[in-house]
Amino acid sequence: MKTFFLALGLAALTFFRASAQVTVEVVLDQEQFLPSEAVPVAVRITNRSGQPLHLGAEANWLTFDVESADGLIVVKNKEVPVTGEFDLGSSQVATKRVDLAPYFGIAKPGRYRIVATVRIKDWRAETASPPKSFDVITGAKLWSQDFGVPVPAGATNRTPEVRKYTLQKANYLRTQLRLYVEVSDSAEAQVFKVVNIGKTVSFSSPETQLDRFSNLHVLWQSGAAHYTYAVVNPDGGLVRQEVYDYAATLPRPRLSMADDGSVAVYGGVRRVQPEPMPMVKSPNELPAAPPP
Repeated sequence: MKTFFLALGLAALTFFRASAQVTVEVVLDQEQFLPSEAVPVAVRITNRSGQPLHLGAEANWLTFDVESADGLIVVKNKEVPVTGEFDLGSSQVATKRVDLAPYFGIAKPGRYRIVATVRIKDWRAETASPPKSFDVITGAKLWSQDFGVPVPAGATNRTPEVRKYTLQKANYLRTQLRLYVEVSDSAEAQVFKVVNIGKTVSFSSPETQLDRFSNLHVLWQSGAAHYTYAVVNPDGGLVRQEVYDYAATLPRPRLSMADDGSVAVYGGVRRVQPEPMPMVKSPNELPAAPPP
């Protein structure tokens, strides 16, 4: 019995040591999501142990648990793959980013909590993050349309695949309306992707057009004197997003289809976006160690 309590005490001491010297934090860019929308999560790992740590060598070095705040069981489809070995020096912070949506059954509206756990093999210890909460909310359907998925060049005698675009509006944090495009099968039994295309105003009536490649073009009023234009492809990828300003002396922006099946915005003045700065990887986002 004494041996058991001694082992238990040593395990608790090791856990306390790991928790005090290595901290884990879950960070979300947003705290509300639509069903089937991607749930991108950043995990920050801070090393204050005074010695370097080698992480990422084992498949389960970083794991996630999701639970429902109302007691519903959250099904884990499989473990979230987080690959890439790296060394984390003392007083350094590493960030790992994953999308939890494909690995957990979190499509039902409700409140959820995420806990990330880092296992430190060299210490035979683990440390967990404080729970991070988020909500899955429902959207109001504004419009939907079936479409055929374009076949690759040269493909013949193939049964057409029919999918559906659905435009939805959701009240984000009860203070900001956002538009979303859902891409699903025709029966809406399988959702391929949900993408946030931008903010909107309550009185906006979005225009929609499909071009000859089955891309969805959406134009809507997103402010007092400007419109936002977005293009979503059949896989749910956001391929274009632009802002058009207008005034009393300018015609209101609108969508128009040309004879060749292309779609463009007419009216208003497209806002010139600044050139993107060169991407420089943060030293805190440590890459995987190169192979020998």
